[in-house]
Amino acid sequence: MVGIPVAARAYVAGTAVCAVACALPALTPGAGTPWRPLALLATLYAVSEWPARSPLLGRALGAGSFLPVLLAAALLLPPAAAALVAVPGALISPVEHGPALPRRIWRAARLALAAWTAAHAAALLGGPAAVATSHFPYALLPAGAAALAFCLVGTALDGGILAAAEPVPPRHAWHGLLSRSLAPHAVHGLAGLMMAVLWRSPYGWPAALCVLLPMYLSCWMYAQYHREHAAHQATIRALVQAVDIKDAYTRGHSERVGRASVLIARELGMDDSRLDVIRFAGILHDVGKLGVPTRVLRKDGPLTPEERRVIELHPEYGHEIVRGIGFLGEARAAILHHHERMDGSGYPYGLSGDRIPEAARVVAVADAFDAMTSTRSYRRARPVATAVAELERCAGRQFDPRMVRALVRALDRHGWRTAVTADETAPAPPGTAAGTSPADPPPADADADADTTAPRPEAARPAGTDATRPAAPARERGGVAAARGPGTGPGRGHGRARGGAR
Repeated sequence: MVGIPVAARAYVAGTAVCAVACALPALTPGAGTPWRPLALLATLYAVSEWPARSPLLGRALGAGSFLPVLLAAALLLPPAAAALVAVPGALISPVEHGPALPRRIWRAARLALAAWTAAHAAALLGGPAAVATSHFPYALLPAGAAALAFCLVGTALDGGILAAAEPVPPRHAWHGLLSRSLAPHAVHGLAGLMMAVLWRSPYGWPAALCVLLPMYLSCWMYAQYHREHAAHQATIRALVQAVDIKDAYTRGHSERVGRASVLIARELGMDDSRLDVIRFAGILHDVGKLGVPTRVLRKDGPLTPEERRVIELHPEYGHEIVRGIGFLGEARAAILHHHERMDGSGYPYGLSGDRIPEAARVVAVADAFDAMTSTRSYRRARPVATAVAELERCAGRQFDPRMVRALVRALDRHGWRTAVTADETAPAPPGTAAGTSPADPPPADADADADTTAPRPEAARPAGTDATRPAAPARERGGVAAARGPGTGPGRGHGRARGGAR
């Protein structure tokens, strides 16, 4: 058990001792253990673990996909015999991370204790008799009690090993385990009841095997869904990593924009499936930078008008990159329109108000907020309160007020941890709080790219260090009108809240 904490070793050993004590009565002479059904069920469970050991199917199913066999045993066998059913299969189950032996012992002991408890719960309510006589709907009661007991013991043991083996506070070790397990165990309980009833029918145990085929298929489909989801995540990570490598000054920015976007969307009451899409939109909002020349992204000093036009094409580049990725859904529109403004002076198409997709309005607020509250090598972060005040002041013209209010509520509830996004950042002076600066510039006007109250030396920062996007020479000290041209194309300049992302 090398590499396992002492507390976890003791916990596993104690669980194993309890499991042996529960199963031992079935092994004593004269116990009247029904060895034939016990052997059949144990073999069936062990065989059901075989696909998880197969190179072809192992990644698709994983171990422990056939709990109905154990729950059927709880309805068919005495508690001590039911505890033995899981042992052979658990001892041959695959282990992804070593050491293998203690993990297999833990799994066998955990399942044995859960099955023993489930069998006791079913016996107290007359489960075996109800199954033998097919007494419905009463048989649902002991079956439900068995599934609930199995779930409670399993989650209790899981939380204990988590607290013993990982640096998790005890009050958090069991958080969410039961709520996530109840529904699956209820389904497994119904399947186990069906198996037990068919087992006691005139057709015998072969009929019970019919229940396993749909369970096998459902588990396979569920696993395939998770594999597809993992592939989606890998695609997102690859794109974000490519952007971070190309534009090192905003490293980590994409992930934080995704997190802030989810905070806003959750406050707006969006459902879980849409929250994933909003998170993808926030993470990938700047993927179009892959189409912008690196010399422009990393240029020291102000951009030329032509370079500005290239920068302002990055939403369209991003949309072209992701347009064929079907699972992104409305995130593609958010990537294209996250630089539009409520007053219609944004880019690339000059949309205004509700014509801007809702996801894009969410990402716009999250993007500007993180840009203002992130410390980079060429400037320090603004305090969260200052960034929020700037967003509120620009609400209605640049940002959707509803999104700004949602972000404010989310920050009040969850807080926000500011971050460093460049590789080289000067340490904060003594007594300065993280994410603040003793020399934060004053709040700017909504057209902050042209602000004249606190001019900054352009040569001291790379392109794009201003609030929203790199400043063209015509806007270093002049008014907004000096930088704006006619039309609504991507070459048109416009002012934005200082601290927003370009």
